[in-house]
Amino acid sequence: MRGDYQQLVDEISAALGAPATLEDRDFGLIAFGAHEGDDDLVMDPVRTRSILQRRSTAAVRAWFEAFGIARATTALRIPPDPAAGVFKGRICLPVRHRGIVHGYVWLLDDGHLTDLELGGGGTPPDPRIEQAMESAAGIGALLAAEARAGAELGDLLRALLQSRPGERSAAAAALRDGLRSAADAPLMVVAVTPWGVPEADQAPLPNLPGLLAACTLPAANRAADGAETPLPALSAAAPAPAARRTAPAPPPRATADTPSLAALVRLRSPSSLAAAHTVAEHLLRSPRAGGGLAPSGAGSRTLPGAAGLGTPVRELAGLPTAWHEALAAARAARAEPRLGPVAEWDAIGSYRLLTGLSSAEPDAAVRPLLTPAHSELARTAEVFLDCAGQAGRAAQALGIHRQTLYYRLGRVEKLTGLDLDEGGDRLLLHMALKTARL
Repeated sequence: MRGDYQQLVDEISAALGAPATLEDRDFGLIAFGAHEGDDDLVMDPVRTRSILQRRSTAAVRAWFEAFGIARATTALRIPPDPAAGVFKGRICLPVRHRGIVHGYVWLLDDGHLTDLELGGGGTPPDPRIEQAMESAAGIGALLAAEARAGAELGDLLRALLQSRPGERSAAAAALRDGLRSAADAPLMVVAVTPWGVPEADQAPLPNLPGLLAACTLPAANRAADGAETPLPALSAAAPAPAARRTAPAPPPRATADTPSLAALVRLRSPSSLAAAHTVAEHLLRSPRAGGGLAPSGAGSRTLPGAAGLGTPVRELAGLPTAWHEALAAARAARAEPRLGPVAEWDAIGSYRLLTGLSSAEPDAAVRPLLTPAHSELARTAEVFLDCAGQAGRAAQALGIHRQTLYYRLGRVEKLTGLDLDEGGDRLLLHMALKTARL
């Protein structure tokens, strides 16, 4: 099917005598037409990046979308803007099918298309534009068909990941039929959280090696035994000044309807995770990854998403457990930036336990410490416990004098009623502080 895209893009390039590129609606490159002449005369930084890195930046996407390309039904003319790296004007052909935009065809205009009539306002378009729009419609039909095929596999994957133990065999058999021979290879689940789902979401899967299927799932994670384990909803502390922050502020609390993405990836071998890492990194660059707002004390900055990898599996029936692991790793990576942006289940340490805890309220003794008013004390206690109770290391990590550390720890003990010389109290406090990040 990718060859069909290339043929249609070449037809558009030939019809209009201009180099064309085809991108999906997330600005991921699908195909580009050949062009003649000096590259310096027909290329600009935006096109070069699109071809070499196979996608455009979020800033470039926002710049082009400001011209209304997502709503357009006819060809649009985009003026050059050297400040944005757009040295040459463009003609954008929206790629639509049954009213849904699936992508865009871009034609670089070095000046010879300036007088080309695009149509609109009662004026008929140039016949060459009509021909190009017909080819764009053909691309739209292909992308829509690819999206439907991907959606069917995604539905089968979702049914298996959400299945209860008694339903698992039937769900695995249905997915095996859909995957055919690919089901015999080692498989891995990649989780990306959070994941924005626009209306009429029928975008095809990106063309990435090993990516077999993908679906969105709510953040409430059904454990391998079928029980629901919603994400903890704990108070988010305001961040400390950046100069001294060693433990970042927790991300905004997740709700049960916050979607995450599950992607099924085929591996070359159980020990070779390169394909899964490539898929995770690509998905994290999507504008649909992340987007959660930081806590109120941190202003209006947007927090990035994170990805997690589960354990490789050989049997489809093991995918629900692998999804549980992948989502836990993604949550851990988002809570602890040192683990991410892509974290493997085997590498998240204590978060393997913490992500499996229920959404019960934090212990009553620790709860006062988790309020924004005491964020500095909470951060101090967490760093102290991360340093295994070694005061010198903790004071150095926090950038404070040792006596200041002791003073703050005394306030923590008074606020919580816990004795930091007692192992059990330390464990309770440490677990509560780490869980609050999730």
